[in-house]
Amino acid sequence: MAFNELRAITTFIQAAELGSLRQAAAAQAITPQAASQALAQLESHLGVRLFHRTTRRLSLTEEGQQFLQAAQPGLATLQRALRGASRSREEIAGPLRIVAPRATMLQILWPVLEAFCAQHPQIEPDVQLDDRIGNWVEERVDVGFRSGPAPQDGLIARRLMPVQLVVCAAPAYIERFGAPTTIDDLTHHRCSCFRHPTSGKLMPWEFKVGEQIAARDIAPALCTNDVDLEIRAVLAGQVIGQLIGSTAAPLIRSGQLVPLLTQHVTDHLGLYVYYGTRVAQPARVRAFIDLAVERLVDNVEFVLQPHELSPPPPRRRKR
Repeated sequence: MAFNELRAITTFIQAAELGSLRQAAAAQAITPQAASQALAQLESHLGVRLFHRTTRRLSLTEEGQQFLQAAQPGLATLQRALRGASRSREEIAGPLRIVAPRATMLQILWPVLEAFCAQHPQIEPDVQLDDRIGNWVEERVDVGFRSGPAPQDGLIARRLMPVQLVVCAAPAYIERFGAPTTIDDLTHHRCSCFRHPTSGKLMPWEFKVGEQIAARDIAPALCTNDVDLEIRAVLAGQVIGQLIGSTAAPLIRSGQLVPLLTQHVTDHLGLYVYYGTRVAQPARVRAFIDLAVERLVDNVEFVLQPHELSPPPPRRRKR
């Protein structure tokens, strides 16, 4: 239509309730002329006269009375819906749909989500553990997290921390098989390989060589699509693994694992938080993103520092 139907109906109902077109205009912060025009357009659209007008009085016609009775409940319902939508946008409450890889959620994000829910008990987390970026519209995702290169797909992404790739082994492995000192030495060692759960491909190991990143296909003594199983095998001294820094850091700091080939550790990848838009973003989503940024940016708990990556003392293979 060429006119604002909602405003015209609102003007009509307020004029009927207040008994004055001027007061109805004031209630909507519009001019009396604009209110009169809106009412005239509504009458023209309906093809009936809604009011008897005199210079002193405004009264409903029979058709106006019928239209008022039909329109009042609908307008009241619509106004409640508008107020509810506005309130839900500002309240930190309701469902919060999060997508993240399983290891990232358990190792890094779960404490953040726990703290957020403690601060805002009305939050209803809906967590999907998945490495892929799916259809955000169909799946109604609010916020996602991903380790790797920055997400594309028209999403807004913010880097929270670097993701290191660290070659490491258990002391028992080094005691039995020795430690590689060059990338080429890996051909003589038992190594694990991670099979991507979506593509099924074996992931190459990546190394920093000078200013470049070199990918190397590794002949695996163990391949798996489960991070936890790979970690268990490395901890048991069965294989050498290339683990992400957030996984390796606490195990290296506790002495359960030893970092190897530390001169080749990469940190070109990142952990990213990503979302669709900041426009009309619900307060619960905005607040959770802000807390994740506050807790994780510059957090050294999940990133090995240079002194922690100093080369280990040479250990000879046990004879």
